[in-house]
Amino acid sequence: MTVLKINIAIDGYSGCGKSSTAKAVAKVLGYTYIDTGAMYRAVTLYFQRNHIDIYNEKAVENALKNIEIRFAFNESDQKAHVFLNGEDVEEQMRTPEVAAFVSPVATISSVRRFLVHQQQEMGKDKGVVMDGRDIGTVVFPDAECKFFLVADIDIRTERRIKELKFGGIDSSFDAVKHNLIERDFIDSNREDSPLRKAEGAIEIDTS
Repeated sequence: MTVLKINIAIDGYSGCGKSSTAKAVAKVLGYTYIDTGAMYRAVTLYFQRNHIDIYNEKAVENALKNIEIRFAFNESDQKAHVFLNGEDVEEQMRTPEVAAFVSPVATISSVRRFLVHQQQEMGKDKGVVMDGRDIGTVVFPDAECKFFLVADIDIRTERRIKELKFGGIDSSFDAVKHNLIERDFIDSNREDSPLRKAEGAIEIDTS
């Protein structure tokens, strides 16, 4: 018997557990998990390394031509790592420096078009669990299942601090909280595909 596969879109604010939830759902269903936030982080890392002026549209478009992003399973920690132009950047792209810059980069329309096209290609054969900020509204507006995660800001801050410590990065509560609030504001107020609850999405408070 052929089992019909679907796409599952999970959106929400930073630190609400989107990635953890998406990974768990994908594992149970035997689906492919795609971390779209990691793709934006990889682009941000490339821009920082190459001193790309994100306010120079031509410079950004030229830089995107030199970026290749792929996911590959890593045996040592049993999870998919992000490769930027052949380099494993899983650790480098999760630093506070990248986190502070990723939301402004994500507001750039050419960057969004570049990554949304790749994300849609990844899901065209179904069987994908994808998390981000515009999955149910832009990437997969026809996804069969849509969820929108929310959580208390202080709880989200504590979660992010634990995540950073696990990666060997120390950061203060106030600094992390400020970064989360700032990212939420930028993501929710950008002109191109802002963060919002998709029509038909089920809201879940993960506090």
